[in-house]
Formats: sequence, C-alpha cells, structure tokens
Amino acid sequence: MNMRADGKVAIVTGAGSGIGTAIARHLAGQGVTVVVADIDASSGPAVAEQIQGYFVAVDLRQSAACQELVDSTARQFGRIDILVNNAGFQHISPIEDFPEDVWASLLALMLTAPFLLTKHVWPLMKAHRWGRIINISSIHGLVASPFKAGYISAKHGLIGLTRAAALEGGQYGITVNAICPGWTRTPLVEGQLHDLARAQGVPFDEVLDRVGLSEAAIKRLIEPEEIAALVGFLASDAGAAITGTTQVIDAGLTAH
Repeated sequence: MNMRADGKVAIVTGAGSGIGTAIARHLAGQGVTVVVADIDASSGPAVAEQIQGYFVAVDLRQSAACQELVDSTARQFGRIDILVNNAGFQHISPIEDFPEDVWASLLALMLTAPFLLTKHVWPLMKAHRWGRIINISSIHGLVASPFKAGYISAKHGLIGLTRAAALEGGQYGITVNAICPGWTRTPLVEGQLHDLARAQGVPFDEVLDRVGLSEAAIKRLIEPEEIAALVGFLASDAGAAITGTTQVIDAGLTAH
C-alpha cells in the first residue's frame, strides 16, 4: 500500500467502529494515510478498505502488541505523524462487585496502551520535529458517576498522561491533547446506557433522559463525526499551539 499524497501517517486505535471509524474517515479525507488498529478483525478491514488505509488486528492489552503496532507501521511507511488513542470498552458494576480481571483489562487498554504507544512513537516524532498525539478521554475523565470505577479511573489517568507528555513534547513540535466527549451516538455508549438501565431497573429511555441528556444544554447525543472534526483540527498545522489541553465536547453537560 502506498502513502497518501501529503505523506502524513496516522495510527487510530479502536478504529473499527464508533468514534474511531469517524476519526479514521475524517483523517483520510484530509489526505492522511491511516492505520486502522482494532481487535475486531471483522469490522476493521472494511473500514481500512473504505478509506484506502491499512488494517492491523491487535490486542492492545498486550504490551508486546503495542510495540509491534508501532514497529510494523514504521516499517511500512517510515514515519508516524499522528497517534489517536481511542480504543476502549466499558463495564458497569458496583465497586464491591467489580471483577479484578476487568479492572486490569480496562487499565491495560485505556491507560497503559496509550502510554506505551506514545513512548514508542515518540522517537519517530522527535526525529521529524512534528507530531500530534490525541487521547480520546471522556467527560468521565473530568467528573465521576457510580458503577464505572475502572472506566473513570482510566480516563482520569489518560488526562494526566496527556498533560505530562505535552510538557515534554513541546520543544520537539509534538502536541498532546485529550478530547472529552459527552454522550455520543456509538455502540459503546448505547451499551453503557442499556447496562445502567438494567442495573437501576428502569427503562432505557429514562436512563437516556436522566443520565445522558437531563443536565446537557443541548438535548441530543453527540455525533461521532463532530468529535472526528475536532481531532482533525488538533492534528493539523492550525492546532500547533494547542497542547496539554482537555477539549470538552459534551453539549454543555459539564458547564454546571
């Protein structure tokens, strides 16, 4: 596979569905060659084919897989300019019942993997004195809610990683930012809402209104394409002075 015209290469994790797919499509539309990294070998290749990208099946909970994803991309294209750490999953459970293995998997995928991928792409970005690392956190990286201790802990940690890396990367032209979406129209969010509905014994629509929309200024779910557009801006030359930030796109949910 050949690189796109402008020569920039991006890795987008969790790009086989939801927000990750929207991000991959948006970056490809900007002329970026996108590596679609996902554990799902059924949906990921189709996304890569649609955008003339490159699919890598990878379980990022394994440290060696993080290294191999970066190494294989570097071997294929000779550079990595953009890293979007998006892969994640959720688990709804009270703390007293929270499975230890699920806790470990959540932290491995949503905090350790972004750190390792950042560590591994760093020398390549330094060599080119240009890099964009964008971590997809969540409003749950800023505030908390019950029954999601693992997810919330990982997303809070991801913001800390963002800030620390931004301070180290500035002198090399590397920017590092986090995006904190609110309730977005994705399979992950719809699954979370259904799980909350079951845990609380209430209908799905009630959970959506009470949990997802009641405190928002704009009474609708956020579209994945809106988040992708923000990623596109942060990944561009126009975003060169923006680093170490948490970009909130939550329909006003955290404005209270």
